[in-house]
Amino acid sequence: MRIALSQLTTGPDPGKNLRLLEEWTHRAAADGARVVVFPEASMACFGTPLAPLAEPLDGPWTEGVRRIARDTGTVVVAGMFTPAPGGRVANTLLATGPGVEASYDKIHLYDAFGYRESDSVAAGSAPTLIDVDGVRLGLATCYDVRFPELFRAHADAGAVGTLLAASWGAGPGKVEQWELLVRARALDATVWLAAVGQAEPGGEPGAAPTGIGHSRVVGPDGTVRHALGAEPDLLVADLDVDEVAAVRQKTSVLANRRPELWR
Repeated sequence: MRIALSQLTTGPDPGKNLRLLEEWTHRAAADGARVVVFPEASMACFGTPLAPLAEPLDGPWTEGVRRIARDTGTVVVAGMFTPAPGGRVANTLLATGPGVEASYDKIHLYDAFGYRESDSVAAGSAPTLIDVDGVRLGLATCYDVRFPELFRAHADAGAVGTLLAASWGAGPGKVEQWELLVRARALDATVWLAAVGQAEPGGEPGAAPTGIGHSRVVGPDGTVRHALGAEPDLLVADLDVDEVAAVRQKTSVLANRRPELWR
């Protein structure tokens, strides 16, 4: 399966960001990508008041993404914000395209490193998987990468890969943590891990997470197969679905678990 990771930088205007998604999806489709993955907060960057711009899954921004997916014949995965009770929003990944219509609300909220995502965002409560041409893929968002249980749940549900969208906060050691965590989640769930983040916007880091770039595709054996730097770029990669079964036969971490001991 050929996928594309669109490492761009979004701003506060959903309309402008939608035009960016359209441009980058057409580029990815021209390279033969079947799935095009955009970062967390593709609808609008963090640091923007989220509740006024949040919209339901049948709103105009999502309909724009659906049109882009239809026009290009691709499955588009992009981060957005949907309304939630109490004036908060859900940090949502929309997945849409031929044969696919799903969404995932971020389960683990980024209450860390001096930032409190839960002040404005309501947590999701269930994993989401999509099937593209008979290939099952899990969805995850940013801070989720620190929690291996979600990625193992994807594998238990038949996924051979996870698509991880992020807007990773900058700071000392954060690039190294990102690289380590992405590789670890691929290895301990023996899945392909396609991780796309917002590109580094330049300037001094602000109060809200922005991006550091360094999107990458990691194989089910934990090795980095493709990687980008910090600047905006498009990564197109082919995932060998059969490799997952081969790695799981040799590295039996899923089969050798003892979950009954930790309940």
